[in-house]
Amino acid sequence: MNWQGETVFLTGASSGIGEALAVDLAKKGAVLGLVARRKDLLEELAAKCIAAGGNAIALPCDVTDASALEQAAIEFRRKFGHIGIAIANAGIGGNNEETRNFQPQAVKKVIDINLLGAVNMIHAILPAMKERGKGHLVAISSLAGFRGLPKSAAYCASKAAMTSFFESLRLDVRHLGLDVTIVQPGFIKTPLTDGRAHKMPYLMELDDAIPYFVRAIEKKKRFAAFPWQLATLVRAARYFPGWMYDRFAGKRRYRE
Repeated sequence: MNWQGETVFLTGASSGIGEALAVDLAKKGAVLGLVARRKDLLEELAAKCIAAGGNAIALPCDVTDASALEQAAIEFRRKFGHIGIAIANAGIGGNNEETRNFQPQAVKKVIDINLLGAVNMIHAILPAMKERGKGHLVAISSLAGFRGLPKSAAYCASKAAMTSFFESLRLDVRHLGLDVTIVQPGFIKTPLTDGRAHKMPYLMELDDAIPYFVRAIEKKKRFAAFPWQLATLVRAARYFPGWMYDRFAGKRRYRE
């Protein structure tokens, strides 16, 4: 795939996976619409992307605000013509006492950002892609969406729903010339995983993980799960009977 001049609309761009992915794609010559709430960080990232050899525009907004996200998409298309690839990456872990205690507003916040933020992006992007008859929609989901994990109810639910939503979306748009890729990474060293006392299996360095995201997009994979060791274990666990899974997963302390 030739990334030179490819137009990419990326949510959750200000840190972690989003930031690293933006810089990597900029080095390949991509044109990036950087979406997140923190304007100062986005502007710094846009400058970094331009210095790396790409082009970029900061589009500060909250993905939970459907109207603001739609305006960001309009501004990007006005400047660069169209959106070729849209990546729904914005997300939070909800790794706090309020969410673990199932306080409704805390759980709602995780669902609003992780799932409905992606839905808002689709609403803002899809009509123009349909009209153009070309486009690629990418969901950054998680291996945590395969089965429930301790102290992770809101996060697992949001990622399971995100995976199902984008798979259904793929079935709805595949005849229109549009592609849908669902990326399901395991544990990656980012601000989302910082500060946990318990060891996370097959924890990947961010720089090592980014090529997996890029290859999944380049190859237009329907699903891409990694690292393979953890992905294989998680896939196998889907077929564990309830009692076996409870015994296996109930002892995990990945969120602590």
